[in-house]
Amino acid sequence: MWYKDLMPLSARNQLPGIVEDVKLGTVMALVAVRVGDNIVEGAITRASAEELGLKKGDAVRAVIKSTAVMIQKD
Repeated sequence: MWYKDLMPLSARNQLPGIVEDVKLGTVMALVAVRVGDNIVEGAITRASAEELGLKKGDAVRAVIKSTAVMIQKD
């Protein structure tokens, strides 16, 4: 799309990873991204997943923008 280069992000939590799986539903898509030894899952619209052409092996960034992040200390 024409706006891809016009969308700088304020989110500081940008985790580079590789798509492990994409499950397309009727309206939503569940995307699993491997970030190091971890899997981060995100629910996005099916239209967005299709527009991005997401598939296993794609290099992506999981961008996390939230005020509700839990931290557990081992």
